[in-house]
Amino acid sequence: MLINEQWPEDVVLVLIALGSQFFVSNATKAARPVLADFCHMLAFLNAILTLNQLNQVVVIATGCNSCDYVYDSSKATIQNFGNGRMPTLCATLLQNLEEFMTRDEQLGKGEAEERIACSLLSGSLSMALCYIQRVFRSGSLHPQPRGSPDGPEQYVAIMNAIFSAQRSMVPIDSCYIGSQNSAFLQQASYITGGVHHKPQQLDGLFQYLLTIFATDLHSRNFLQLPKPVGVDFRASCFCHKSTIDMGYICSVCLSIFCTRHKKCSTCGSVFGQAQSDDASAATRKRKAPDS
Repeated sequence: MLINEQWPEDVVLVLIALGSQFFVSNATKAARPVLADFCHMLAFLNAILTLNQLNQVVVIATGCNSCDYVYDSSKATIQNFGNGRMPTLCATLLQNLEEFMTRDEQLGKGEAEERIACSLLSGSLSMALCYIQRVFRSGSLHPQPRGSPDGPEQYVAIMNAIFSAQRSMVPIDSCYIGSQNSAFLQQASYITGGVHHKPQQLDGLFQYLLTIFATDLHSRNFLQLPKPVGVDFRASCFCHKSTIDMGYICSVCLSIFCTRHKKCSTCGSVFGQAQSDDASAATRKRKAPDS
């Protein structure tokens, strides 16, 4: 947590990475009304803005091919949208999200059909951290970022974003819905000191968001927040971009490989070169004639 005397202790900046793949999967399976969960999130955003007039909410849409800001409360207008029947937050977010999903779908038309459709979590995390850094430099708010299958090819970019957040003392909270957990989000919350939690009852999603994720960093020191039961620390190899339990690590750049290599593809270091040099030096010493 970054301390700044210019920021009040009860002011929060909440950044939400909203995966557009969630709406597509829900609309396809029709297992649960998509508007029900979306209304819970809108109520959560309104509650954040209601708790303090200085609170700020930013929503980043995370697609399979791009990421973009779809809502920023600091730039929102006070007037109602259109005919005045729909609040500005709801109308602006829905309109921008629909336009984003259309653009993201257009960008993915040239991709191969066998490609795994996963959200660009690394891109949304990087955009959130860039936004926070701008707020840091402006010195106006107390930052607090918020949290599809994991894309192993994003492992390096995601870990760089996580370590950047850890160095800036910015906690990353993650609230996941569904049966498939995210190892990236588990590691992000664990390393940065955030909260990783799965709501047990989706009908009470708003209560989980309000009681767990809406608390400011100062108040968290006095609350008993959920603790991680187990964290999946598995990494993705650099050669095949697959998740592995055991592998080979380059001692120079810490690149991870699932199979043994003679040379590191990242930094170019030759594995076993030091041992061979020592062996050749010892051989030359034994063959040297006595003076």
